[in-house]
Amino acid sequence: MSDDDVDPDYVLFLQNYDEFALESPRVEEGSRKRSRTQGGEACCSYGVGSAENSQGNEWNRSEIDGLFCPICMEAWTTDGGHYICCLPCGHIYGMSCIKKWLQQRVNSGKCPQCNKKCTLKDVRRLFASRVVAVEEESQKRIRSLEAKCASLEKKKEAQWQKRETQWKKREAELHLKVCQLTERETYLEHLVGDMQSRPSGLVNAGGDCQGRPMFGHNFGSSLCVQGSSCSFILQTEFQVDGARLVDVDASSQIIFILRRLPGMEATSVLTKMSLIPPHEKEDILLPSNMKVIRDLCISPSNGSHALFASMGKLSVLSLESNNIVLSYNLPAAAWSCSWDLYNSHYIYAGLQNGSLLVFDMRQTGWPVYSLRGMTCNPVHTIHSLLHGSTLTSGVGSVLSASSIGLCQWIFGGAEEGPFLVPETDNKGVCISLAYSRSSDDIVASYRPKVEMSNEMAISQPSLTQVIGQGTLGSHVHYRGVGSNCFQKWGSACANVNDIRLPKKSAIIDMENQNRLFASGDDKMCDLILQDLPSFTVLQHLNTRKHPIRDVKYTHTMSQGLLSCLSEDRLQLFCTKLS
Repeated sequence: MSDDDVDPDYVLFLQNYDEFALESPRVEEGSRKRSRTQGGEACCSYGVGSAENSQGNEWNRSEIDGLFCPICMEAWTTDGGHYICCLPCGHIYGMSCIKKWLQQRVNSGKCPQCNKKCTLKDVRRLFASRVVAVEEESQKRIRSLEAKCASLEKKKEAQWQKRETQWKKREAELHLKVCQLTERETYLEHLVGDMQSRPSGLVNAGGDCQGRPMFGHNFGSSLCVQGSSCSFILQTEFQVDGARLVDVDASSQIIFILRRLPGMEATSVLTKMSLIPPHEKEDILLPSNMKVIRDLCISPSNGSHALFASMGKLSVLSLESNNIVLSYNLPAAAWSCSWDLYNSHYIYAGLQNGSLLVFDMRQTGWPVYSLRGMTCNPVHTIHSLLHGSTLTSGVGSVLSASSIGLCQWIFGGAEEGPFLVPETDNKGVCISLAYSRSSDDIVASYRPKVEMSNEMAISQPSLTQVIGQGTLGSHVHYRGVGSNCFQKWGSACANVNDIRLPKKSAIIDMENQNRLFASGDDKMCDLILQDLPSFTVLQHLNTRKHPIRDVKYTHTMSQGLLSCLSEDRLQLFCTKLS
């Protein structure tokens, strides 16, 4: 209301009305009214009863509108003299109040609020129990708060549903874990009973193999030579698809299988499987940029990392987070890899161009040593040597195999570079190298060269006519003597693959100081165990006529475990160590 709209007569009327209101029976004892002008605008204030004052409530104009008469600040009624009525301008008053106001201004009656002219006959009675003016902003705020409350309720409900789902999932996992532990407990109880009731010898007087599997079924997988100490039996086998490589972490009782999934963009998967029933499995999808993986090696120190040799990369995978934690770009494709047996930070990569790279994982940019090979033939096998490895003083030694033979690499000392192991380069094409960490025994496998001299032709039969069905090659046993020297101890003919490179084999260290050599017979598709250094065949392990891709041996406490991997099957053979 502007200053021009303020009616001094209205102010005078309110002052006189205070005296009238004090005498009115509608006014409660102790209530009072006063009028005041503020900022050029006529305002009315009203002291509410003691009950409301005790709550500290103060009425403002927006709360009074629609509840009280703006003249006397009393609530209007539906009957009696103070019933509700309105002027033509729309303002609402109590009848007795507006009547008295208009009677005092007979000649120029005006609305007390807007000063529009009106007369007593223009007053209209309203029949309403209560008139309340709804404020649009308040309505918007109410609707906003209601929508916010509904959104919060939905959000809270969704959170509870999510938590409930997580609880149910956790409950199912715990239930499965309980079932697995129960099954494992039952298995161990049967295992203890089986070990207690098992006869001390596995070979009877007639020389027949009486091996019994620890669980599952006996598939008749052992064929023992009479009088031999046949001890390996089939523990279990698993169906796998696209298997390429295998390695075992004896400390954590986990076996790792590298598989290649079929498809246009073939993807490599590392499968982690527990050796303890019920053999829990976990698949780790490897990055596509690793491409073809040629070698896999689990860290011998703690089994927490896996080393991969792939086309153009040497990668380290954390087996705890299942992520690649380190990757080196290589100048050529990697064919082999290995961990150093003395220093867990050192890793090796054998390249397709015949070179050997030595990396320190604390230096992520480049190799600490880059050694050029004697030829450009791929280095298909690498073994870190124990007897000559003295990395604490900066000198290391590695044994490698390529098609020309065996090479020993010494780096960090006065003399560096590869040295050809004597008498290993004239046996044919070297396709495999097995190494014993505990005894410095090595066995190299050879297949005949395509171009042979007359002397070689006399001593070795011609190549098999059917490609891929195997050919007659040889195994040669060497033993380390002195420092960085190997001496030939024995050799034998063998059926080897005529196209595949490399061929996997393993040396088995028995606790009775005997050593066995495990390799695949590519004609019979058997895994053959031979005594060293005589190469006497002790046992044929049936691999179901599937070509063998990888062979690994490890031992845990009182049990030796021999892993044999074919393209679609993993077989685990076990023996009791004395």
